[in-house]
Parts: sequence; structure tokens; C-alpha cells
Amino acid sequence: MARPDEGGVMPASNFDDFVGECLPALSRYAYVLTGSTHAGEDLVQDTLVKLAGAWRRVRREGNPMGYARAVMFRTFVSRWRVLKRQPAFELLAEAPEEGDQFAEVDTRDALRRAVAGLPRLQRAVLVLGYLDDLPDEQIARLLERRPATIRSLRHRALQALRSQLEPKTTELKDFPGVNHAAV
Repeated sequence: MARPDEGGVMPASNFDDFVGECLPALSRYAYVLTGSTHAGEDLVQDTLVKLAGAWRRVRREGNPMGYARAVMFRTFVSRWRVLKRQPAFELLAEAPEEGDQFAEVDTRDALRRAVAGLPRLQRAVLVLGYLDDLPDEQIARLLERRPATIRSLRHRALQALRSQLEPKTTELKDFPGVNHAAV
């Protein structure tokens, strides 16, 4: 069977069927990893190119979705290892008003921005732990870290998310002209 990069023809039914069935799931996974629709689409394309090159072996082993997710994750990790710096994200500090029709959308957007603002390794730990429901030991193997490091990264990521997403309260003592007994 010839590889597509050698000018050969892949068996259209198997690989095309797999792509048709799994593309939405792979796209969601890539979006959560990258935090961007466009970067996610690029990651899916890179993953499918690598998967097409190894399709015969992957099909023989019998778990193409698992292989695709592993390739996607490794591609994502290798990309951010190469980058010297991460682009900065500006977080909106606006809190939704009561009765706001778009409060749920604003909350999801704030969460998406907060997750996108996390360091990539912390974001990867959250994605693998909560989206893929992987145990710490398996995440540690994927990231080539110890399980204790994975727990520490998860703790720091959740702490950062909490601090960014908790509503800010202002103490009355910050307003010197206010009669505190009357309030």
C-alpha cells in the first residue's frame, strides 16, 4: 500500500471514514488544547497528516482515535517547547450585571480566556485530566514528568483560575467618607 506523500492512493474508505467520523471530536480536543479556533485547525491538520503517513500501522493496531489524540497532544507539546514566549492575552474585567441575558456567555468567555491565559503545561494537565479523564500517572507519562509534578501543576492551574474568576469584593473601609455604621 503506497503512502500519500509518495504519490500513492490511500484506501479512501478507511481513512476518509475515520476522518469523517472523528473530525468533530479532534477539532474540539485541539481547540481546548490551543485555546484558539485557528491554531486548533492547524493542529488537527498536522495531526491528520501524521496519521495518514502511519495509517496502515495504526489501522492494524486497532485504536486510530487513541493514536490521533496522542499524536495531537505530542504535536501540541512539541510546538510550545519550541516557542520562546507565549502571546499575552488581555482578560476582560467586566462582571455581568444582574438580569443580563448574556451572563452565561460572558461566564464561558471569561473561563475560556482564563484557561487560555494559563501556561501551556498547566493547560495541558487540565485538558488531559478533565477532558480526557486520564489519571495522573498517565498524564505524567505523556508529559514526561512525575505524578507529583502533575498534581502540583493542576493545583497551580486551578488556583490561578479561581483567582481570575472569583468576583472581586471591595471592603467598606476603602471608602473613608462612608458612615460604616449606617451601612
